[in-house]
Amino acid sequence: MKKQRTSQSGASVIEFAFITFTLVPLLIGAAVVGVNLVRTLQTEQLARDAGHMFARGVDFSASGNQEILANIGSSLNLSATAGSGNATVILSKLTYVDSNACTTGGAVNGGGQPSGCTNLGKWVFVQRLVVGNSAIRSSNLGTPTGVTLSSNGSIAASQYVTVAGDVANFNSINPYSNVSGTISGLPSGQFVYVAEASGTGYSIPPYGVGSTYAFGLF
Repeated sequence: MKKQRTSQSGASVIEFAFITFTLVPLLIGAAVVGVNLVRTLQTEQLARDAGHMFARGVDFSASGNQEILANIGSSLNLSATAGSGNATVILSKLTYVDSNACTTGGAVNGGGQPSGCTNLGKWVFVQRLVVGNSAIRSSNLGTPTGVTLSSNGSIAASQYVTVAGDVANFNSINPYSNVSGTISGLPSGQFVYVAEASGTGYSIPPYGVGSTYAFGLF
């Protein structure tokens, strides 16, 4: 009887070892998923708060306002210092280039009709600001190129109606329909504000994600 108990005890250890090999990876995976779910919610809240303030005229080129945003995103380690921290916020102000925008940008002929207005009928960047570590993620809308950004990230009308590199990749999340060259629901000359937020994802090899991402449209 004594030998039989010893044999059964050894078998139990082996069974426990096999169970452990299965349960431990599952527990680690569940922990990683749980932490990243929390970080995703934090990222969504950061994008929402940043977008609300941006759309209401808060100047995030000012260091004081960047510090406020960094405090809001502190759970993701958002830093007001460019290139630092583990999160980024990308703020974009967009407009639709119609004939009135061409006039504003001076891209018209003597008769007042669009002429040389390269971006007619397209969505363009009017302003772009980045807070935090831009290496975390680039914008899903693209990046304005070939234009000059002022100290507060604004782009002159003469450039955003004529420079092809300023066109935004806005079709995937565009809430407005284009009907015969006119945007339904958006008055001419109005703006759309987009706030994108991203943070470094949590990982324990072999589980994890590169980064979390969320955007807000205002």
